Amino acid sequence: MDKKIKKLASNLLNHSVKLQKNEKILIEMLGTDCSDLACELIKQAKEIGAIPVFNIIDYKVLKELLLNCSEDQIKAYAKYDLERMENVDSYIGIRSANPKELDGISKESMEIYNKYYQTPVHFEERVKNTKWCILRYPNEWLANLAKMSLEDFTEFFYNVCTLDYDKMKKAMEPLKQLLSKTKNVHIIGLGTNLTFSVEGIPAEKYFGTYNIPDGEVASCPTKFSSNGYITYNTETVYNGITFNNIYFELKDGKIIKAEAGEKTKELNEILDTDDGARYIGEFAFGLNPYVKNTMGDTLFDEKVAGSFHFTPGTALEESDNGNRSNIHWDIVCIQTPEYGGGEIYFDDVLIRKDGKFVLEELKPLNPENLI
Repeated sequence: MDKKIKKLASNLLNHSVKLQKNEKILIEMLGTDCSDLACELIKQAKEIGAIPVFNIIDYKVLKELLLNCSEDQIKAYAKYDLERMENVDSYIGIRSANPKELDGISKESMEIYNKYYQTPVHFEERVKNTKWCILRYPNEWLANLAKMSLEDFTEFFYNVCTLDYDKMKKAMEPLKQLLSKTKNVHIIGLGTNLTFSVEGIPAEKYFGTYNIPDGEVASCPTKFSSNGYITYNTETVYNGITFNNIYFELKDGKIIKAEAGEKTKELNEILDTDDGARYIGEFAFGLNPYVKNTMGDTLFDEKVAGSFHFTPGTALEESDNGNRSNIHWDIVCIQTPEYGGGEIYFDDVLIRKDGKFVLEELKPLNPENLI
């Protein structure tokens, strides 16, 4: 285990954030299960000649802060964390806490937290102005979420997180180039018939730099181009609420109808957060060959091989369609045969069927070629 932790720490510092001598790095722990990795990151950062600082967030304490919170409280909380974020070059966030610990916080309080803390500290400062990477850490909660023993999940975790990302980076390039040249995308599947334009929107590849685990090629629909309907076939969690079988109808880019069974009311409350929440901020392919099923955790779920995600909310800076929102919700649809299959077309040319790429230049991205 010590060797695995050292390898993961080295990959995070040297591959993900490319830490340099004299740079400041913030290592933030959400929960304390991950202290061994945090200690190794600090040790290796000092060996590089960098300056590490750290922060610990306890969800039980955070929940108490957020219960019936006011704007002034959260602005004061954000002020100090924003100042720290502004003064570092890199950020690694290790998430070992169970987000279910935040259950019971009102929608109004979560909106205040997202608007006055998450947006300025993370969406505006960390994402735009630091070299950053976020990862989970294997513990009993994640193992239970994945329906695995802790031993099996830990092995799975290190396979996923120490994948040969340089090999993946090379295999991604043809898909990035093709997506960048594409005008129109058409997705067909069970309960899904969706069209949108990506013309003029840059595509980007993600290979262990911002997230661990990783494996995405992403773009974004032009803001007003999405039309049709989509049914997501995986479980997803937002603001501590678990949703299944989310269904969207879109017209001229906007989600005009949203259903999620008995959680339909809660779903629409999230989409009514602000004007941008009902428009789409990302379209991406999941490509990690070790991630085959969702487990209710976005950092893993959005990387499922044979999947795509179609994201309500703010657009990524790298693939920007101009949409802005206080939410960014990566909801996953898997198109492997086990999940009902499906097809994706670029400018009327079939590029992926039932989760497997069919064009010769894209076949290196199929799972059997990445492991």
